[in-house]
Amino acid sequence: MGERVEPSALAVGDDHAVRRRLEQCVAALRRMVDGGWFSAHEDTIGMEVEFDLVDPLGRPRLINDAVLTRLGRADMQHELGQFNVELNLAPLPLRGTVLRESESALADVLDRCRAAIEGLGVRMIAVGMLPTLSADQLTVERISHNPRYELLSRRIRAARHRPFSVRIDDGCEPVEFSTDSVAPDAATTSLQLHLRVPPDRFAAYYNAAQTIAGAQVAVGANAPYLLGYQAWQETRITLLEQLLDTRRPKEVRAGAPARVRLGDRWIDDPVELFDEVVRDFAPLVPTLEAEDPDAALAAGHTPGLRELRLHNGTVWRWNRPVYDVQAGHPQLRIENRVLPSGPTAVDMIANAAFYYGLVRTVADSDPAPWEQMSFDVAERDLHRAARDGLAAQLFWRGTDHPADRLTLEVLLPAAAAGLDAWGVDTDDRDRYLGVIEARVRSGRTGAAWQIETVRGLQERGLERVGALHEMTRRYVEHAHTGAPVHEWPLP
Repeated sequence: MGERVEPSALAVGDDHAVRRRLEQCVAALRRMVDGGWFSAHEDTIGMEVEFDLVDPLGRPRLINDAVLTRLGRADMQHELGQFNVELNLAPLPLRGTVLRESESALADVLDRCRAAIEGLGVRMIAVGMLPTLSADQLTVERISHNPRYELLSRRIRAARHRPFSVRIDDGCEPVEFSTDSVAPDAATTSLQLHLRVPPDRFAAYYNAAQTIAGAQVAVGANAPYLLGYQAWQETRITLLEQLLDTRRPKEVRAGAPARVRLGDRWIDDPVELFDEVVRDFAPLVPTLEAEDPDAALAAGHTPGLRELRLHNGTVWRWNRPVYDVQAGHPQLRIENRVLPSGPTAVDMIANAAFYYGLVRTVADSDPAPWEQMSFDVAERDLHRAARDGLAAQLFWRGTDHPADRLTLEVLLPAAAAGLDAWGVDTDDRDRYLGVIEARVRSGRTGAAWQIETVRGLQERGLERVGALHEMTRRYVEHAHTGAPVHEWPLP
C-alpha cells in the first residue's frame, strides 16, 4: 500500500492548504510534461510481488515481523496483513534477456527466503487469495505493525461512516459478510507490473493496458476461494472494489467515482489522471512537505511531489499512473495491478511477457482498439474475466469471443510481435508465451487447478475446510518445484 507514514506527519485540519498543495503539484507536473523534463527516458520494467506466509499445513502464520527480521532484505517489506510480505524487484531495461533475468531474480529470492525462514516453521506462497484464511485472521488486530496500514484503516473507516460490507452473489457460491475494517484486503495478493513510458506515449500505453485488462485476468486467474467459498475465478477484483469503497450512500447514488476501479473513460494524457485524483478524492493521508514544487522547478530541480504521490497511492486504479524520481530524473510509469500473485516464478514472468508484449502491440495499433469500443465494454470484460476466467466472452474488434480462443488465435501472436518490437530475446519470447499457450490449451490456470484439486479431494471424502488445507499444502509443494501450474498433477 505504499511508503511508511507516521500519524504525526498528517496535516489534519488543514484541508484547504493540503488541497492547494495538491493542485500545485498537478500544475507542476503539467509544466514538467510540457517543458520536456522527461527527456532522459528509458524503457524499463519493474515488478512487485506479494506473498502469504503459511505453516507446513498451509495455514496462515501471522509473523511477518519475524520473517522480515530474519530475511533482512531491503527489497522486502510488510504488506497489510501480518501474514503478508512484499518483494520489489529492481527495474530492468525492457530488451534482450529481461524476462529470463526477471525469472532468475524472482526464483533466487524464493529459494533464499525458503532456506532462511525454514527455522521459523513458515513458508512463502504466491497465490491471489490464500484459501485457508478464516474471518478470525482478517480483523483489525491482524493488520501489520506499520503505522501506514493502521492509519489507512482508520481513515477509510471514518470516510465511510458505516461498516464495510461485501456481497458476491453471482459466483459459483454466494459470499456475504460485514467487517469493521479493511483488514480482509490482506486476503488478496498481487503481481504488479510497472512499465516506464514517455509522456507523449503515456495515453496510448495506458489505454492499451485498460483494453487488455480482461484478457490478462482470464489467462492469469488464481483467486477462487474466499472464506471457504468458491466465488469468482479471480475474486480479488470484486472483493477490493467493494471493500475499499469509501463512498457514502448518497455519493454512490450521485455517481461519485470509487477508489478501486478500472476507470470511466479513455484518456488523452497522463496529467489528467493525476488531476482527477486530486479533484475527485479527499486525501486519506494529507501531508504538507517543506518542498515547494514551484520553487524547485524555478531552481531547475526535479520536485518530489510527495503529497501527490501519497494521495495517488490511496486511489487503487487497476492501472495506476505513477510519478517518481530516480537518480534525480523524473519518470512516469503505468502500474498494472489486475494480476494475482503466483503460482510460480515462471508463471508470473509468463504473465508479464503476455502483458508487456500485448500492451506494446495494442498501443502501436492503427486504428487503436479503444477507438472501436466504449470504455464500459472494457470494464465489463474485466469483470467477466474475473468471474468466469477462460470461459469468459471478451470483446475484440467488433464482437465477443471466447477468452481461450481469442488468446490463442489473436492475443498471443500480438504479444509475440510486441516483445519483438521491444527487442526481447526470441528464445525467451517463445518460452514464456509458450507457458501461456499451454496453460490456455489445457484450461488449467491457477484458479482452475485449485478448484479441480478441491473438488477431487472432496470427492475422496474430505470436508471443504480440510480439502482447502490439503490443496494449499500441495500448492506450496508444487510451487517449490518451479514447474508452471498447467503441469501440476491433480488428485
